[in-house]
Amino acid sequence: MVLLRKIHRIGRSDLLLKVEGKRVLITGASTGIGACTAELFASCGANVGLHYNKSEIEVKNVLQRIEDSGGKAIILKRDLLNTSSYSELVDSFIEAFGGIDVLINNAGGVYGFKHFLELDEDSWDNTFTLNVKAPFFISKEVFSFMKEHEGGKIINITSISAKYGGSVNSMHYGASKAAMDALTIGFAKAGAKYNILVNSVRAGFIDTPFHKKIGRESIEERVKLIPLNRAGKPIDVARMVLFLASDAGDYITGEIFTVAGGD
Repeated sequence: MVLLRKIHRIGRSDLLLKVEGKRVLITGASTGIGACTAELFASCGANVGLHYNKSEIEVKNVLQRIEDSGGKAIILKRDLLNTSSYSELVDSFIEAFGGIDVLINNAGGVYGFKHFLELDEDSWDNTFTLNVKAPFFISKEVFSFMKEHEGGKIINITSISAKYGGSVNSMHYGASKAAMDALTIGFAKAGAKYNILVNSVRAGFIDTPFHKKIGRESIEERVKLIPLNRAGKPIDVARMVLFLASDAGDYITGEIFTVAGGD
């Protein structure tokens, strides 16, 4: 009863997930979790940077839906396998919005989805460049800005494969996501004194285009392993990201949150 009285005195509006006016850069925002997160943030009043590389039609559709709903967003094209693109991406976003409050490192993927005995070095390198190198150097650029501007938040989208090590076909992907979780902890320690809060959201098996390359039978078998007995939806992950980016996440850093239906 005491807690309920305190909540009543605080007021309901203070319990909402507030991100209105925040400047949010999302990598890999053309489809799946990234697109859903972008639309959710925009619907809550955030100014959103939609990064993409190849999916031009899809990212334009995301932008259109955001603008049709009264939101504000811009499109930023960069190839994250090209290391020169990292500072360009951050600089372009900051120039457009005058700063950055939240970075969401969502872009990721797997190259060479095949048995590890057949895995080539280029597939390994590209997977780690996209999933580890790019988030590190983009975060480094953003960290430098946030350090001089009263802090901010960095949220890394990782994967349940970091917990299980991936399959025989995606071992390198699992390793790269585990490395990303390690970066989360390192950046969080470095950022605490500057009010830069850094967390990971470890996504489970989410129903996105990322999994279309896997056969239907494999998908059905994978879903059977999930206690909630269904694949996750992008919105399941997006809501956790929103929570961390909002005022509700102002005392959380260095944590790894799993959104995986009990997996």
